[in-house]
Amino acid sequence: MCEVVGMRVDPDNLEQVTEKVIQWAQRRESRYVCVANVHMAIEAHRNQDFGDIVQRADLATADGMPLVWMLRFLGERDKQRVPGREQVLALCREAAARGIPIGLFGGTSEVLLRLQQTLESLFPGLQIAFSASPPFRQLSLAEEAEYIDQINSSGVGVLFVGLGCPKQEVWMARQKGRVHAVMIGVGAAFDFIAGVKPVAPSVVQSLGLEWLHRLVHEPTRLWRRYLTTNTIFIFLAARQIMETLRWRAAGSP
Repeated sequence: MCEVVGMRVDPDNLEQVTEKVIQWAQRRESRYVCVANVHMAIEAHRNQDFGDIVQRADLATADGMPLVWMLRFLGERDKQRVPGREQVLALCREAAARGIPIGLFGGTSEVLLRLQQTLESLFPGLQIAFSASPPFRQLSLAEEAEYIDQINSSGVGVLFVGLGCPKQEVWMARQKGRVHAVMIGVGAAFDFIAGVKPVAPSVVQSLGLEWLHRLVHEPTRLWRRYLTTNTIFIFLAARQIMETLRWRAAGSP
């Protein structure tokens, strides 16, 4: 485990993440995974309670390339990006092969229908045992309890949660010990896999410019977030780099 601008990030690659989650799912363990990016890092920086949620996660994978670059600088030389979209696809492939039911929680009903059709087409034999589009508001205690009962009775081993950051992480942390499955907060991955939003070309992703690709397609919704979070992240990352270089220099002969 490493810390990037004060937020916990694990160096596991896609294969390691997939195997860990599948093993937990086979045992129906109640765990949650945070798919970390710059937005999450700044949310954790601003809100200590949210930072604690990420810290307590069973895994915090590096989705954003800036996090990967920081991990490499901190010593994880071979670190590769673990995108949320790729996590969903890899886990669905293994779940289909090993007979592990999955669940989908979040997004609109239209997106969920397209997502389910896409996943079933890509992975014949995949069991999608639960699918729900909760209302875009705070759930009542009774509503939340009903969803939890439905999830547990469905027998899902992996529950993909697409409520958006930080809402999905807060929800997963609250359900740990109550939901008998591995919960993974995958943000916009539902939209990407369902084809509702375009996926950035691989070269754009490798350059760490996926945020720009998304901004071009959703300027009204995202410009303020990226202006704020990217600026703060650059400042915090630069400060961490300088502190690390000073520490390394002080420890050198």
